[in-house]
Amino acid sequence: MWSMHPSYDDSGFREISEIPPLSGIGPRASTPSTSTGASPDDTSSDSGWYVTQSPPDHLDAQIKAYQRSHTFDTNVQAQIDEVMEIPKVEEADEDLLNIRHAETGTPVPRKRGRPRKHPLPVPGNQAKITKGRSKTGCITCRRRKKKCDETKPAMRWSVKATHPRRSGKVADRRWPMVGGPNNPLDRFLANRPVVRSQSLASVPRSLPLLIDGIETEVDRRFLDHFVYGFSRVLTLINDDSNPFKEILLPMATQHRGLMHSLMCLSGSHLSGLDPEPKLKERKYFHFHHAIQDLKDNINASSSAKSPDGEDEPLLVEDPIIASTIALSLNTICEGEVKGEYRPHMDAARYLLVSQKPRNEKFRQFIVEFFQYHDVSNSLTSLDRRPNLFTSDPHLPNFVPGAAGPSPGMFVGVFDGLFNYIAEITQLRDRIRERFDEGYEPAVDYQTLSEAVSIDTAIRKWETSHEPETSNWCLAQLYRQSTWVYLYRTIRPSRPSEKIAQVVNDGLDYLEQLPQDAGAYSIVLMPLFLLGCSAFLTEQRERIKRGFERLKSYSNLRNIEPALKVVSRVWEVMDTQIEESWDWEKIIRTMNMDFLIT
Repeated sequence: MWSMHPSYDDSGFREISEIPPLSGIGPRASTPSTSTGASPDDTSSDSGWYVTQSPPDHLDAQIKAYQRSHTFDTNVQAQIDEVMEIPKVEEADEDLLNIRHAETGTPVPRKRGRPRKHPLPVPGNQAKITKGRSKTGCITCRRRKKKCDETKPAMRWSVKATHPRRSGKVADRRWPMVGGPNNPLDRFLANRPVVRSQSLASVPRSLPLLIDGIETEVDRRFLDHFVYGFSRVLTLINDDSNPFKEILLPMATQHRGLMHSLMCLSGSHLSGLDPEPKLKERKYFHFHHAIQDLKDNINASSSAKSPDGEDEPLLVEDPIIASTIALSLNTICEGEVKGEYRPHMDAARYLLVSQKPRNEKFRQFIVEFFQYHDVSNSLTSLDRRPNLFTSDPHLPNFVPGAAGPSPGMFVGVFDGLFNYIAEITQLRDRIRERFDEGYEPAVDYQTLSEAVSIDTAIRKWETSHEPETSNWCLAQLYRQSTWVYLYRTIRPSRPSEKIAQVVNDGLDYLEQLPQDAGAYSIVLMPLFLLGCSAFLTEQRERIKRGFERLKSYSNLRNIEPALKVVSRVWEVMDTQIEESWDWEKIIRTMNMDFLIT
C-alpha cells in the first residue's frame, strides 16, 4: 500500500508521489528477528520501526534515487529538526530516580511525557521562600489602592492627609495627623505633645480596704467569730442588742485602733479553739497595732492644749476607752496569770474618772462593764480595790439608771449587789490588818455591826429580772455567793451547817441553768466564791462539774487558773484549815494574778 508523506518544493509544501512499498520494510513483526547484521541504530526502541533484512541491490538503487529527488532544503529541514527535537531527560530527574531506587531497592520506571524544564528541588534541603507581599498595610491605603510604605504615624505620600493612620488590625488613634504645611489644623496636631496612656499591665488592680483592720481572710474569720460566737460569752445578752455588736463594732468601723483591739480579742478566743499557726500570727499582729495606736492617741491627746491656751488635756475619744477594756479582756482569753491586765484596767479607770464618755449608750455600757470587772478583781487580789467605791459606794451620777434598780447587761452593778461586795472587801481588809498586827479579836464590834447591816441588805435584795428565768436563777446564785463571801469574812474558817446549806442552794441554782444560757458568761465569779467555801467532798464534785460546764460554754482560758486556785484552797482546808480563810494570800503564794470574770 502506498503512503502519503509531505514534501517541500520551491513554493512550499507539495504532494509526494506514490511510492511502491519496499520489500523487507514494514511494521515490526511479532516474532523476534534472527538477523545479526543489524546495527544498533536499526533496533532502537525509540523509532518504533526496524529492518528485518537487508534490501536487495536493485531496491537500494531506487531508495537512493528517491531520497535524491525528495531532498528538502537545508534551512527548512534544520528548522523542522529543531521543532521536532525531543529534549533529553534532565539530570535532576535522573538523580531523583536514583534516590528513589536507593531508598526502596526496586527499580523505578521513568515517567512518560514531556520532562520538566526546571529541575525539582532536592527533598529536605530547600528552605521555605517567604512571599514578598505585606499584610500590615493600613486600611486607608487598601481602600485607595495605594502602595503603603507602612510608616508611622502617617504615610509619607499623604502630604495633605486629614486622617490618622490606621493599622490593618487594630485602629490606633493615638498617632497625630500629619498634613500639609499650610493647614492650621495639621500644624496644631503636629506640634502638640503626644499623650500616651499607661499600659493596661501598669494599671493597678488593687482596691482600698473597705474597713481598716479587716485586711486578710484570717481577719474575716476573726470578724465572723466575733459577731456570731465570741460576743455571746461576754454579756448576758445574746441577741442583736448585744452591746459588743450594737455599740462597739459600729464604733470600730470608724476607728482603726479599736478594730485591731476587737480582732485581737476575737483571735485570742478563736486560737484557743483552733491552734492553727496563722491564727496566732495574725492575733499578735492585731495586738501590736492596737497597742501602738492606743499609745499614739493618748500621747496626742495629752500633748494637746485647750482652746484657752492652757495645758489641760483634751477629752479622748470613746473608742480609746473601749480599746482599753478590750485589751483587758484579751488577757482573759489568753489565760494570762501574771497581772498583764493591770495597765489596761488602770488606763480605763483613769479615763472614766477624769472624764465621761460622750455617747450615752456607750457610757452606760462601759461604766457597768468596768465596775463589774473592777469589783470582781478585788476578790482575788490584795492591792486591787475599786476606786469608785472607796468611801461611799455608789454609781457615778452620769450613769443612766443609777438612781433606781436596772437589770443592765451584768448582774449586780446597777441593782446594787456589787455595793455589798465592795463593803465586804473593806471588812476583809480591816480584819486582815488587825490580825497581822496581833489584835484580839480580829473582828471587832464595829466590823460586826457593819456585817449585820450588809446581811440585812442582802436578804432584802431583789433582782429586776423576771422570776423563773435563766437570768433570775443567775441573780439568785449571785445572792447566795455574796452571802457566802460575807460569812467567810467574819466567821472562822471551819465547816458549818449554815455555810453548807448556802453553798448547796447556790449550786442548785447553777444546775438549773440551761447549757446554752447566756448566764454562763458571768458564772465564774460566784462559782469561785462557792468553791472557796466548799468544805464537803460532795460539794467539791459539784463545783468541778460546774467548771467543766462553764469551760464548754465559753472556752475562756482563765477558767483553768481559777479551778487551780480553788483546788489549792481545798488542800489548805484539809491540812491547815485556818489559813484557808485568806485565799488572796494563797493566790499570791502561787504567784498568780488574773481576773475571775
